[in-house]
Amino acid sequence: MLPSTRPASSRSSRPTLRLILVALVVGASAVLVALVAGRSGAGGAAGPGGSARQPSSPARSGGSAFDPTRVAVTLEPFVDGLSAPLGIANAGDGSGRLFVAEQGGRIRVVRDGRILATPFLDISDRITSGGERGLLGVAFHPKFPDDPRVFVDYTDANGDTQVSSFRVAAPGDDTVDPASEIAILHVSQPFANHNGGALAFDPDGMLLIALGDGGSGGDPQGNGQSLGTLLGKILRIDIEKNDADHPYRIPANNPFRDGANGNRPEIWLWGLRNPWRMSFDRATGDLWIGDVGQNSWEEIDVHRGATPGGTNYGWNRMEGSHCFQPPQGCEDPALTGPVTDYGRDSGCTVIGGNVYRGATQTALAGGYVFGDYCSGRIWAIDPAIDGYRAPVEIGQSGRSLVAFGEDEAGELYAADIGKGAVLRVTATAR
Repeated sequence: MLPSTRPASSRSSRPTLRLILVALVVGASAVLVALVAGRSGAGGAAGPGGSARQPSSPARSGGSAFDPTRVAVTLEPFVDGLSAPLGIANAGDGSGRLFVAEQGGRIRVVRDGRILATPFLDISDRITSGGERGLLGVAFHPKFPDDPRVFVDYTDANGDTQVSSFRVAAPGDDTVDPASEIAILHVSQPFANHNGGALAFDPDGMLLIALGDGGSGGDPQGNGQSLGTLLGKILRIDIEKNDADHPYRIPANNPFRDGANGNRPEIWLWGLRNPWRMSFDRATGDLWIGDVGQNSWEEIDVHRGATPGGTNYGWNRMEGSHCFQPPQGCEDPALTGPVTDYGRDSGCTVIGGNVYRGATQTALAGGYVFGDYCSGRIWAIDPAIDGYRAPVEIGQSGRSLVAFGEDEAGELYAADIGKGAVLRVTATAR
């Protein structure tokens, strides 16, 4: 697969990303060409300029302290032999299984440390895969297996976003019938990149769907700051009692539920560029979002569990905590900045992670862990702090990271698309 072409731009080139892409094409992971980086077609708008907000003295929102400067992590081999793994999930059914979404359209089952030969789900015949497209997200119903539905986000034969559910025939089954699909949401994609794709259920049982700004570069359609489109948003829908005629309902506390002024009632959060991975802290209900930047800044955003919806994270006026368009003077109290960000000297594509709530890696207890696809770096921050804080590097994986995920016990894993592997996150005190 050839890298996507880019129009002429006044911005400086990024040799680190190009070298990694060349390495991926040469190696076994040629299926990926800047999948999560989402930078094909970047250009047009002026580059970031002045900072939109200065880091303030952070305050803690409660909970026990986590000090990221006192922990180091490594990634230990868990399973390999996967084809472009992009997502990791568990069923919450006591089976101990992990489920790994492969870009080409299959979900694989990992049981007792080995990959089962038969896929859990194979919908490769209805997916457009490659580049930034494919099977991008998976989530189990929070009452699974009593409610036997599994939800997926994929790019269909036309390259558009499709969110659907599938049903497991019986508890404990290791396969799903592809014919059980019920379409829930379809979103037209104007460009091939920035599809988002993460799915997650909130503590109220509502399904959250992450969508990028539609693609190209610089958000040429202005989708991030438009409430009249689902693109550049995190949606929140009620999927209970759904059927083919009524696939979802709008939750009563969605901020734009009334649809006034053409606002889309599904919108929960907005002002996002390419929210590639998101997760809920199982202890607090806080939503953590990794939003891939344009050319200069990668960011982590948080939506606290007790906060109403409607938060605007600023894209495309801001990139990270810096002005984007306009390049200066973008300050606006209505915009919410990231809790942390990093620049091109540290990586090029943020991979949102998880707050560790497991029991075996005590040095990591209560820390939010995330990484970067290009550099393989792993960082952590104290998630209980409010306000901006700099990320602390806690590991160098040497991997092409594309996802983090939890097992039922809260232990963390990471997916390496370059080597088709899932790895276990381990931590030591330092």
